[in-house]
Amino acid sequence: MELPVASAATASLQCSFLPRHGLLGALGHAGRERRCIKKVLPAKITAKFELKPPPYPLNALEPVMSQETLEYHWGKHHRAYVDNLNRQIEGTDLEEKSLEDIIDTSYNKGDILPAFNNAAQVWNHDFFWESIKPGGGGVPSGDLLRLIERDFGSFPKFVDQFKKAAATQFGSGWAWLAYKANRLNVGNAINPCPSEEDKKLVIVKSPNAVNPLIWDYHPLLAIDVWEHAYFLDFQIRRHEYISMFMDKLVSWEAVSFKLEQAKAQVAEREREDERKRRGEEEETFTPSEATTEEIYPVSDADADAL
Repeated sequence: MELPVASAATASLQCSFLPRHGLLGALGHAGRERRCIKKVLPAKITAKFELKPPPYPLNALEPVMSQETLEYHWGKHHRAYVDNLNRQIEGTDLEEKSLEDIIDTSYNKGDILPAFNNAAQVWNHDFFWESIKPGGGGVPSGDLLRLIERDFGSFPKFVDQFKKAAATQFGSGWAWLAYKANRLNVGNAINPCPSEEDKKLVIVKSPNAVNPLIWDYHPLLAIDVWEHAYFLDFQIRRHEYISMFMDKLVSWEAVSFKLEQAKAQVAEREREDERKRRGEEEETFTPSEATTEEIYPVSDADADAL
């Protein structure tokens, strides 16, 4: 199926030597003076952020998730977040920032600024569509499975905890599997899992548009539990939607890829921190300037006394 795309406004050209009935009629008017009048239409604002399509056709997740749900969820709600965000940031300091920087800035230590909800929901939905695939589900492998078993005891225990987090998120929101590389609080938010342990997997849930980026976590998997994500297919049966998501939709390949990305980013951050630390130590231990003995001229009287 062809995915819907936004149409772009273009300037129209009306040529007086082309009559309304087309090219054949125009051939009979070859001797007529040729004049083109350009109609200048109002300039359309170029969007900074665009609506990204899911990485599969809109009917590819059937029968687990219907094409109607994707047309409604992606085509209406996700599109509205993108359009609203572009309007909100136009002409502001946020216009030149990345989506992640807009989220961090507009979260504003919990005193949320207007652009936050739309920016975070654009990011959340882009991430959500990448978290699932046709014929998904099953059991992960490799380092992802090893960390899940280490941090949750077993894969079935992880699934139970993830389902519980999604089911018990009151009202609208999200449940996440994330890679936590920081130990205590960050400057922008209170760490939901403060611990002296780092580089571990955690399950967190968040209300409305909030996502783990504000805690300096690395999201690996997300499930949208806003009602519009599942109502057309499951009505109010959120538990059934969550089970189908885990059993038949999750792309463990995508989750594993994001884990490798997270570990690489953490390693690079650690190297950068080490470079800064060494630089500060070098500045601290720079030898002080050597003191020089002052020499004064000897007067005639002093010379006679010697």
